[in-house]
Amino acid sequence: MNKTAVITGATSGFGLAAARRFAAAGWNLVLTGRREERLAQIKDELAQTSVLTLVLDVCDTEAVQAAFSGLAAPFNQVDVLINNAGLALGTEPAQACDLAQWHTMIDTNIKGLTTVTHALLPKLIETGRGASIINIGSIAANWPYPGGNVYCGTKAFVEQFSLSLRCDLAGTGVRVSCLAPGLSESEFTLVRTGGDQEAYDNLYKGAHAIQPDDIADTLLWLARLPAHLNINTLEIMPVSQSWSPFAVKRDQ
Repeated sequence: MNKTAVITGATSGFGLAAARRFAAAGWNLVLTGRREERLAQIKDELAQTSVLTLVLDVCDTEAVQAAFSGLAAPFNQVDVLINNAGLALGTEPAQACDLAQWHTMIDTNIKGLTTVTHALLPKLIETGRGASIINIGSIAANWPYPGGNVYCGTKAFVEQFSLSLRCDLAGTGVRVSCLAPGLSESEFTLVRTGGDQEAYDNLYKGAHAIQPDDIADTLLWLARLPAHLNINTLEIMPVSQSWSPFAVKRDQ
């Protein structure tokens, strides 16, 4: 029987690339997203495997619980949950930020991820040995930067939540990993900048950034690891990206 992966935020970026990669490897897929038309297109594209699409806002607790409690065969045995849905909004310093954007990031990156995880934990535990939760974190969890403020905080939560889940799931056979990409080229940056194509182009020009397919390959590798192995946290940067010296603001 084919294994089943649940992928949130599957209509673009890492999520879409992962859906394509797992489909090519013969997995059944449960794909969530807020854009019904895109989900329909993806289902048509991935006709070589069994695909269930769910138009779903991960911030809607009741909708999430209803969607995942009603999974039928062949999707009811969940082998892998990829918590990919998330976003960043704005690049301003904290004192100039829109509070509503902060709340949206918290609701999506923290509340949404935990709600989906809570809804699927019983199914993952039932699957047992070899089942995996893979949370998409970010290097922003450990390497703060100006304008990162709440986004960095939400990704720090994702990393600590992942580690704590491992403690609670000890003995169940369920693995938990946090995959933390660095500079990545995707729709993510257009969302963050409110559709600013110039900012997008400038950010990635000559950077040879991580591509969604790179992350999709890594996700499949994590899912296919022998059942006795767990990658706790995996941080990935493009070769072009590294660290800068500490900033020092001096009196003039």
